Amino acid sequence: MHKSKKLQLFHQEVHQKYLVYNTLFSRLPYDKMHNIGTLMPFLYDYSKSSFEENKNPIDIVKEFFEKYTTITDKKEQIDLLFKFIKYIERQVVLFDSIEDASFEKLFPKKGKGTLQYLVDLASQTGKTEELKDKIRHFKTKLVFTAHPTQFYPNTVLRILHFLEEKSKENDIAGIDELLQQLGKTPFINRVKPTPVEEAQSILYFLRHVFYTVVNEVHTKIYSEILPDDEFKPVLELGFWPGGDRDGNPFVTCDVTTKVAQELRSAILKCYYNHIKEVRRKLTFDTVHEMLQELQSKVYNNMFALENDLTTHSLLQKLYDVRKVLVERHNSIFIEKLDSLIQSVKTFGLYFASLDIRQDSSIHEKIMQQINQKNNISEKPYSEWNDDEKLDFLLNYDYSFSEDDFEDELTIDTFKTVQLIRELQQKNGERSCHRYIISNSTSQFSVLEVYALFRFAGYEPGDIKVNIVPLFETVQGLSNSKEAMKALYELEPYKKHLKRRHNFQDIMLGFSDGTKDGGYLKANWGIYETKEILSNVSKEYGIKVVFFDGRGGPPARGGGKTHQFYASQGQDIANHEIQLTIQGQTISSMFGSRVQARYNFEQLLTAGISNDVFHEIQGELTEENRKLIQELAEIGLKKYLDLKTHPLFTPYLVDNSPLKYYGSTNIGSRPSKRSSGGEMNLKDLRAIPFVGSWSQIKQNVPGYYGVGTAFQKAIDEGRLEELKNIYSNSLYFRTLVQNSMMALAKSNFSITNYMKNDPKYGEFWQILYDEYKLSLKNVLLISGQESLMDDEPVNKVSVEFRENIILPLLTIQQYALESLKRNDLDEQERKVFEKMVTRTLFGIINAGRNSA
Repeated sequence: MHKSKKLQLFHQEVHQKYLVYNTLFSRLPYDKMHNIGTLMPFLYDYSKSSFEENKNPIDIVKEFFEKYTTITDKKEQIDLLFKFIKYIERQVVLFDSIEDASFEKLFPKKGKGTLQYLVDLASQTGKTEELKDKIRHFKTKLVFTAHPTQFYPNTVLRILHFLEEKSKENDIAGIDELLQQLGKTPFINRVKPTPVEEAQSILYFLRHVFYTVVNEVHTKIYSEILPDDEFKPVLELGFWPGGDRDGNPFVTCDVTTKVAQELRSAILKCYYNHIKEVRRKLTFDTVHEMLQELQSKVYNNMFALENDLTTHSLLQKLYDVRKVLVERHNSIFIEKLDSLIQSVKTFGLYFASLDIRQDSSIHEKIMQQINQKNNISEKPYSEWNDDEKLDFLLNYDYSFSEDDFEDELTIDTFKTVQLIRELQQKNGERSCHRYIISNSTSQFSVLEVYALFRFAGYEPGDIKVNIVPLFETVQGLSNSKEAMKALYELEPYKKHLKRRHNFQDIMLGFSDGTKDGGYLKANWGIYETKEILSNVSKEYGIKVVFFDGRGGPPARGGGKTHQFYASQGQDIANHEIQLTIQGQTISSMFGSRVQARYNFEQLLTAGISNDVFHEIQGELTEENRKLIQELAEIGLKKYLDLKTHPLFTPYLVDNSPLKYYGSTNIGSRPSKRSSGGEMNLKDLRAIPFVGSWSQIKQNVPGYYGVGTAFQKAIDEGRLEELKNIYSNSLYFRTLVQNSMMALAKSNFSITNYMKNDPKYGEFWQILYDEYKLSLKNVLLISGQESLMDDEPVNKVSVEFRENIILPLLTIQQYALESLKRNDLDEQERKVFEKMVTRTLFGIINAGRNSA
């Protein structure tokens, strides 16, 4: 579809509908919605003009009440501001639902990046057999995390879904009814969810979206592309809620057990309903009775009345039904039964593989406790040399006993390791077969986990687990080559990998990488690390699979994710695409079956096309690489200069909602790793770090250092070289476009007033100067007149959303500035803190990939 036609369609299907449906808010029978709807445009216009005049938000709000209302009572003014917040939150929901409803029209099933598009392209270029061969040896795996980025509670997500359906039907009465419901539905949880509740929330999407979508994609592949091949899954799912205990004290062995049972129960519910559908068609003699018996068996296991069902026994019963259907009933409706068999082969009795994750520092502390308990050495474990550690981790004879330890986390860690074997026996090996180590820095990060399994009673041949290092800091990435080389040369680990079919999963973290080294260095560093680890692994006969820890915004590895995968060079191993998706990304990109199928196909085809059509993506030349390396180093220095500025953390703490993330009650995990009271950058998690910059519309992690790096190259007369790389390299173009997205969602006008702040004025100017420089240079290199010109629909969507929340940004800035006053009493302070917290939801939700 041509861009101009697509833009016209967006205006018809989204903008115009929103304007019509938005008028329904003013007729809602509560909270004086008519008055609020009437005043909102005035608050928007006055905010916009006042920010451009560098006015302080306290003055803006004060003058707004004086100019446009007769309200003089302070309490009534505060009440109205809270009603504005409530109104705008719901406007964002309405816009989301209308935009989602138009998705299928804006992004057709045969459009670029879909499976059908790839099949057609292969046919036109004579690469059909090459395409088939790549699909046979490729997988895409989405791993759901419980990272706190979903600012819609489940009740609102359900309403959003129904609004989407009513919008497709242009059902005004239905939309009006749902808006009434939405108006009274709270956006904030009274208490934080438990890890089990987080898992249950994501399981909703697995049951109602992914079960069907994965089956649809598989059916297309094996009925149209590989009709003569035996089925094996091309799409897989992973799961972190209940298994990820990194920095989350509420995830315990007991929680992991409960979540594993929830996963088993959820997939059995899907099978129960699927069998019921199949039975409606297969009403034939014997077949119907066999399916009825199987349905009862699934039901009893679903509610744990029985626990005698395995994947093998379930498949065997389905094969028995199939045999009767073929031999006695002419294979009528066999495709219905095969669809069910296909699902069982894909999801087993676990639905999504449950990963275990813990920080490497915890494992190191456990080793020290074993050292102390057994009087192995007077030296602390952390001070042992490499030979001492190797001998201990690979050879020391120790068997875990709960009585040996007082530390609850140590005991729970060992119990979790032992639990993995139980889960594999009950639900199959793939139900829980990965142990991920955050902040990995050396071979010992992996070997400490290998030792945990030995000490927990596993024989080496019984460790049916992939031990996965997560390299996520600048230091971790730089050490990764030596770490993996040392492991590949170690005889016990070589034998372990052989038992794992010579596959090694390696996870790379984008979020903490950007926080640690800035946007350019993090992205280029990960690209180079993938090349290095691919070569090292290939040298030792190991197939490496990269697992990317990505978030929603560009600063956390999000943005144009499929383009990044399509642009990976030929020196990067491309056996699978594995990446995390979380909270906001799940609902905004995979929240409906249409969206989920489209985006799943985009990821799958990106990895496939990278090999089959790599010449289209544009390979980086040695000169290109040298320039990008120079840009990354300049960007790193610029970012580190900012990060080490004495006002860096204080600025974020005092002028953003950072302190209030924990009050949103959107996740069970604390917003920082340590439990100490003082905020420091090292312990601060990437989500609130990136999200806080997004809230104040400065988006520093998504562009800082980009402008300076480009300017240095331009000053050296290399502008044409930069333009050439942008035009010819999909990787570099995606890198720049993602930064453009961060810039497009920035708005320094709302904090213009800070340039005169006696403490932070100069620091604000540093940020603003780099923003202007980055803006100027990305436009110069891309040849665009304004940001995102080559993506008109996305550009307009961003603009509409930013306009909706401008009054909300005013209110947030007003509350943040009010909290700096020394004359507030305790009650007033609580009111303004609540106001800041309440504004977080609408701003984040409007960004869609801001958390």
